[in-house]
Amino acid sequence: MMTKTWKTLLAATLMSGAVMAGAVQAQTEYPNKPISLIVPFSPGGITDILGRAIAEGMGQHLKQTVVVENKPGVAGSMGANDMVGAKPDGYSLSLAPAGIFRQPYLQKTRYDPIKDLTYIATYMDYDFVLAVKDDSPFKTLEDLVNFAKQNPGKLDFSSAGRYTGNQLMMVALAKEAGLDVVHVPFRGDTEAITALLGNQVQAVVSSSTIIPFLKDGKVRALATAAPERPAAFADVPTLVELGYDVTVPSPLGVAGPKDLPPEIVLRLEAAVKAAMEGERFQRLISDYGIRTNFMDHKAYAEFAEQAFKHEKEVVEMLGKD
Repeated sequence: MMTKTWKTLLAATLMSGAVMAGAVQAQTEYPNKPISLIVPFSPGGITDILGRAIAEGMGQHLKQTVVVENKPGVAGSMGANDMVGAKPDGYSLSLAPAGIFRQPYLQKTRYDPIKDLTYIATYMDYDFVLAVKDDSPFKTLEDLVNFAKQNPGKLDFSSAGRYTGNQLMMVALAKEAGLDVVHVPFRGDTEAITALLGNQVQAVVSSSTIIPFLKDGKVRALATAAPERPAAFADVPTLVELGYDVTVPSPLGVAGPKDLPPEIVLRLEAAVKAAMEGERFQRLISDYGIRTNFMDHKAYAEFAEQAFKHEKEVVEMLGKD
């Protein structure tokens, strides 16, 4: 006959086993409900368009809906803010632009980019291009540099905003070449390009948004800040080729809250990679001239640590208000 004590122990053991089995089943069934992916920029831009393609491809791979939520503002760090305190179950994710490593040096942020996020995978790189109008007297980068040297403070350029990779490209070039240039920031690439076309500035540093204007012959690209010539700018020399040690690495990837279980990280990493191979994503990167860049969770986490350390120097170079 089973004593009361043994009955209690047996019941507890069975209950514990059921809980563990349930936890294992929950993990193997992930995801079993829609996943939220924050795009920390406005709808309609290249980041949003590519982000939605990644979300769609991830959903197809995971056999679950990935819902995109736009949260623009604070230099693309709204998604990182939302990851603080989010449940680490794989259902709350965000795109993580390189600007999130810079923002903590500019103002107090809710998040710590190393302690508060789990980096899953990257899928693209932003490329930055220095360009002028088609009728500009600057036919080459050397022409522009020579003018700036001979006329300190007389060369102005537009960009997508302060503390962006766009601004960094020109500031780094100016430092290398010993130039004194004037920055005219706008709220996005489109406005910065419009300022160039309207003769408000002499040059612009833009992302791939400028490609249609290059194709139409309205602007002329002088140099890119990529380590090697991107396919979309195959005829444009890099700053390194032209003798300036300037590159602006700016990968974009998917991150989640801290303490994401390793098995979920691996599933999401595989989903990002699968999405990159999807027909829609491949068509879009071709249309928009985007350079792909896949880093797995380990490489991405290592990049994040190095980028966060480096951004202190970047902010000092750009000049904090």
